[in-house]
Amino acid sequence: VQLQASGGGLVQAGASLRLSCAASGGTFRNYVVGWFRQGPGKDREFLAVTDKIGGSPMYGDSVKGRFTISRDSSKNMVYLQMNSLKPEDTAAYFCAASYRYGSSPTLYTYWGQGTLVTVSS
Repeated sequence: VQLQASGGGLVQAGASLRLSCAASGGTFRNYVVGWFRQGPGKDREFLAVTDKIGGSPMYGDSVKGRFTISRDSSKNMVYLQMNSLKPEDTAAYFCAASYRYGSSPTLYTYWGQGTLVTVSS
């Protein structure tokens, strides 16, 4: 499966952005899709994941209550709604697909190219 993340940009603190992840080339229902990010000089950080039918959302502690993940299986799309953005949210954001539900990056076999989010103070 191929993944393409989009929707990043430059915003001010407090703003919102919605990232999109388009999946192609595979059977979408076979995969869990999660979101991760990696800031400059930092490790890759888990943000959010749902199960294969869009249920059981799980969030990383740093984004809980601000970010919402959703999945539209009819369009092979997964979204990440990001509200109340902070400068520390500045990072490259990636979507990734796994056969198994979880938060560890090691579970994810397929990775899209990142989309850059920059939050100014």
